[in-house]
Amino acid sequence: MGILSQLSIIHLLWAAMVFCQYEDYDFEDEYDERPDHQHPYYFNPDTQAEVPRFPFPVECARECFCPPAFPLSMYCDHRKLKTIPNIPSHVQQLYLQNNDIEAVPAGPFTNVTFLREINLSHNKIKSHMIDHGVFAKLANLVQLHLQHNELEEFPFLLPSSLERLLLGFNKISRLSGNSLEGLPNITMLDLCSNFLDDSVLKGKPFSNMKNLMQLNLCNNKLQTMPPDLPLSLMYLSLENNSISYIPENYFNRLPKIIALRMSHNNLENIARNTFNLPNLLELNLGHNKLKQVFYIPRSLQHLYIEGNDIEIINVTLMCPSIDPMNTKQLTYIRVDQNKLTIPISTYAFFCFPHIRTIYYGEQNVNVSKSTQLRIRVFRRFLTPEEYHEAEDDHETHDHETEEDHEAEDNYLHPYFQ
Repeated sequence: MGILSQLSIIHLLWAAMVFCQYEDYDFEDEYDERPDHQHPYYFNPDTQAEVPRFPFPVECARECFCPPAFPLSMYCDHRKLKTIPNIPSHVQQLYLQNNDIEAVPAGPFTNVTFLREINLSHNKIKSHMIDHGVFAKLANLVQLHLQHNELEEFPFLLPSSLERLLLGFNKISRLSGNSLEGLPNITMLDLCSNFLDDSVLKGKPFSNMKNLMQLNLCNNKLQTMPPDLPLSLMYLSLENNSISYIPENYFNRLPKIIALRMSHNNLENIARNTFNLPNLLELNLGHNKLKQVFYIPRSLQHLYIEGNDIEIINVTLMCPSIDPMNTKQLTYIRVDQNKLTIPISTYAFFCFPHIRTIYYGEQNVNVSKSTQLRIRVFRRFLTPEEYHEAEDDHETHDHETEEDHEAEDNYLHPYFQ
């Protein structure tokens, strides 16, 4: 009996200990807790490279900052750095923008395996100061920022994993024949504000980029449309060049185009069906030398033709027929700084029943001075709140300038990012 009593006592003590353990644990504390959504931002979290577990605090270069909340990122920006610090092997996002870095040597990247984004914009990097193949070994790199540097050439030998490459505001004047080969995953390429001319594009450097969706070639020295752009293209930026002509069937092979920007060129004549594209939403042809309008596709919503030489808006050219079952989607037109003397015909509102705003602004009817139409801004379908606001701001609208409509021009970011 003594042994059984002792066993009973032990059993009771064990049961009490287990009961206390579960009594102290409140399941509601766990399930009522709000999930933490402040996770580190990855450019493409669905394809994030696997990173081995690492102890906290994580390793970080002494010149930089590695916040505990974003353990895969290293911030070295705005620190007047002249060289790239050594990069810990676990880092995925590296931010080195706005420094005085002149070279990209291989040394700091020796043990790096998981880098997905590098931002080296706003530095002083020259092409010959980038070690050969330094980026090529970064097998997980998807985004590379090199804009606002002093590059003379396209950076050669890049990893095939790359998806977004930003090279704007450099001094690139040539693209070697194979510089864009081996980049099957590129979706966005920014080459704005460089020294590219037609000779650079004769080799059709973009034709094999089968996944390219956005191409920025603004602020260069192009005189003709870039040849053989890939079928996948959706956003094309060609502002501030010297292009004077668009071949009539040029866009037949680019049916996916959503936004086309060609302001500040030398366009004079547009063939009637040039922009008959099924998915086009934004078309910017402002500040050219156009004398008449052209066919407007059903999908188009925003049209910018300010700063041209148009004397009358021929609505029948824009809309040859009306289909009540397939109405056109145009909502905004900007026509200021042309040579209009009368407003657009009311027939336009039958062709384009969704028009909400027409900005007439000042017109360049006389060489010596600009004039304005009786109606500077036409707006329709205003809500009661918008109507009262417009009435309150009537005096302000009487002094609207081109800058006042800059926000509307930026329907899509100039770099479509």
